[in-house]
Amino acid sequence: MSRFDTYKNNFPNARLTRSASGVLEIAFHTDGGKLVFNGHTHEQFVDLFHQVGSDADNRVVILTGSGDAFMDAISPEGFDFFSPIGYDKILREGKKVLMNILDIEVPMISALNGPVLLHSEYALLTDIILATPETVFQDKPHFDFGIVPGDGVNLLWPEMIGSIRGRHFILTRQILDAQTAKEWGVVNEIVPAEKLLLRAREIAEEIAALPPLTSRYTRIALTQKLRRIIDEGAGYGLALEGISAAEVARSMAANG
Repeated sequence: MSRFDTYKNNFPNARLTRSASGVLEIAFHTDGGKLVFNGHTHEQFVDLFHQVGSDADNRVVILTGSGDAFMDAISPEGFDFFSPIGYDKILREGKKVLMNILDIEVPMISALNGPVLLHSEYALLTDIILATPETVFQDKPHFDFGIVPGDGVNLLWPEMIGSIRGRHFILTRQILDAQTAKEWGVVNEIVPAEKLLLRAREIAEEIAALPPLTSRYTRIALTQKLRRIIDEGAGYGLALEGISAAEVARSMAANG
């Protein structure tokens, strides 16, 4: 039994398949349809990315979604933003999930099958981003909930598209279409939805044909700057998010 067999069925919100060449596909989902992100998936994905990164037989990783969205729906179920102990859990998981993605020391491809309205930082930590014409980016739920976008989007969007554009994107909840995202350097290719995974697999198989140490150490070399950015800033950003959550809780109590 391979190591993959020990964890491939452990994640209710991630469907894992792997080709003979070691190309691992992770499809986020809820009950087979598009993912509804919540506190349970927040916790689950920490271990998901840890297990993937610990498996030396994975040669390339493809992230994708299910249904008509990569990630566009969120539920408060399983989150406790409004107590110190509850938010401590969110903060620890929020830091760890980003570092665990970076600890996947093989090339990663995002195949964005639709809107990315939350946790776009997952995709921004991969190496190649493919999108469909229907893909749009937005940081929606933070301001909807009245909290600071401190979970990594605050660090990565200004890094990827420039400081002024990145701050505008977050502060205005800008909806960024796939073509503009491509022009700004966030998307590598725009592919029809029916060809998206085929194209991702094609690129992945080409990379998987490289010598294992070459592909692995290239990913490491390419992500050193991102590792520094996340290591230095993620905890602080999440702490600021927690302060704003405490104020939301105070306001709710005062008005309730």
